[in-house]
Amino acid sequence: MKPGVFSLKISKRLWLWCFTPGYVIIASMLVLGLFTPVPYGDLTRIGRLSDAAFGWRAAPTLATKAYMKGAMLDQADVLVVGDSFSATLGWQSRLVESGYKVATVYWGHMGPLCSDFTPWIRRAGFKGRFVIVESVERLLGDRLKDGAVCASMSSDPVVTLEPSAKALEAVPGFALNWDVKLTSGLITYANMRRARDDSDETVFGGGTRVRSVHDGCRYFSHTLCEKALFLLTDTVNAPLDTKAVQQMRAFAQAQPELSFLWMVIPDKTTVYLDPQHAASFVAAFKAAGLGPDLFGLAAAERGKALGLYFPNDTHLSMHGQLIFGDHMLQTVSTVLPTPARIHRK
Repeated sequence: MKPGVFSLKISKRLWLWCFTPGYVIIASMLVLGLFTPVPYGDLTRIGRLSDAAFGWRAAPTLATKAYMKGAMLDQADVLVVGDSFSATLGWQSRLVESGYKVATVYWGHMGPLCSDFTPWIRRAGFKGRFVIVESVERLLGDRLKDGAVCASMSSDPVVTLEPSAKALEAVPGFALNWDVKLTSGLITYANMRRARDDSDETVFGGGTRVRSVHDGCRYFSHTLCEKALFLLTDTVNAPLDTKAVQQMRAFAQAQPELSFLWMVIPDKTTVYLDPQHAASFVAAFKAAGLGPDLFGLAAAERGKALGLYFPNDTHLSMHGQLIFGDHMLQTVSTVLPTPARIHRK
């Protein structure tokens, strides 16, 4: 055999020896990624964790779609200033079902509540008097702080007649994850091993905490129900205190033409891990009579049915939204009588 031919054969074998393991590794990573469920919870997405372990399994409560609709500002009885907890129009559907016309605008579109809020919303067309200010606990402090020092609303209100976020009506079924990155499946696999094995708190993706929850399977329907996912920001942000209540009262008093009801939604971490996180705020808020005590409501309701909050998400489930909506309806109807018009199909 000629030396050149022999050298060529050695080169081919060496190339195959190098290529084959790499091909197997890449193919394995691709297959692993394809079979990694597409995340449908914000906490599984942030933490790159698997919804096969943390996704809810109980059939969701469904709101009536006919009532998940908004009204134009010039037709509304009630104005809601809300965040992502109001985006599905789920809790508002209870008010709509009882005859109220509800317009919803969002913090993310308009910024904080500034001192010219009343003339601003009047120019936009709102003729009513009743305003529900909804905010999740962890963001309310900064929103009030920013609002206390601003004179003018930053942009025009944006009202959507349809939900800006779609509520899932069933547990998502299996589907190949065609949009997955090559390394995503391997990262999710490694993260899930840690999530299962670590007994202490573990943080993934810089924002998702995995924590053991006492009696967790009493509260959640996911497979790994002795643990649950929480947003790190819940505890990174300073807890609400009595100053927040003073700021809420001061803002409402400066807008005498409108009547305000504050809807403060407790963080998931507060509900399941640290009920005393904002204890001074809750006591002062209740004493001030600025709105319903949803912290107490969440504590009472969390163990009555699976999934007041989603296990893989920081938000209320639709079950939780409707419970909160019923409570808001009770509160609203004591100060704003139910309209005579009832929209039913």
